[in-house]
Amino acid sequence: MCGRYYIDSDMADEIEKVVHDIDQRIRQEHFAGDIFPTNVAPIIEKSEYGLKLDVCKWGYPLSQGKNLVINARTESVMDKTSFRNGILYHRILIPASGFYEWNRLKEKNVFSRYDAPVLYMAGFCDWFENERRFVIMTTAANESMIKVHDRMPLILEKEQLEDWFDDRKMEQILHQVPVQLKRETEYEQQSLFL
Repeated sequence: MCGRYYIDSDMADEIEKVVHDIDQRIRQEHFAGDIFPTNVAPIIEKSEYGLKLDVCKWGYPLSQGKNLVINARTESVMDKTSFRNGILYHRILIPASGFYEWNRLKEKNVFSRYDAPVLYMAGFCDWFENERRFVIMTTAANESMIKVHDRMPLILEKEQLEDWFDDRKMEQILHQVPVQLKRETEYEQQSLFL
């Protein structure tokens, strides 16, 4: 779930309303196109001066093989020793214009917000061999997503961004149902059977 998302260059203006000091180099190099696992992407983290934009590589190299862990389930994140340090001490937000998900028939669906140009996905990061890497939190799909997949990113409202970094409020956020999303697809196979 949530194995690819995208960033539109226009969303940087919206992020500047939340993060007041955006490094123009990050804006020029990382604010356009699709983001795949192992890509370096913009993240928002908490600093002593407020919310700060930085970059981080997507995917925890936890397994012995080539596969990366790119998502963490809200229901079990606190129980996993490999996630414990990240969720407790290195929470981040992953800004996106939207994300992609493919249904059982391999049809690509695009999900974005109805009411805003940016969706803020909850996540966390940690260090692996001198490299900082992140994962995206996922939760049970809401009504806007369930026909395509049973999981979706944990999406925060703009007024919750600071709350994600508060230890007491974070636990409540892990149990919330994300906002309804807009779904778009170029082509959808129709079925004769319901």
